[in-house]
Amino acid sequence: MKLADTVEMMNSSDYKERFKAEYAQLVIRYYGLRNMLEKWDNGTLEFEPTCPRSTYNLQIKAMTDYIAVLEARAVMENVDLEDVII
Repeated sequence: MKLADTVEMMNSSDYKERFKAEYAQLVIRYYGLRNMLEKWDNGTLEFEPTCPRSTYNLQIKAMTDYIAVLEARAVMENVDLEDVII
């Protein structure tokens, strides 16, 4: 799934579909950042980041926490995230 694939869900009148889109978008961005950081660690990153690594570490931590909050809310609000394919 790519960010563009979430547009229809994000525009839905059903809040559960919008919730799934929010979750999908966050996870897509999380994996993108994680992959960038892995390349940075392996010395295979094709550009030089402008921010220090510590800034990216804070961002990936915040994203991880945000994912956990959405997953907890999904359980409480009975939103099935299993069908969100990423």
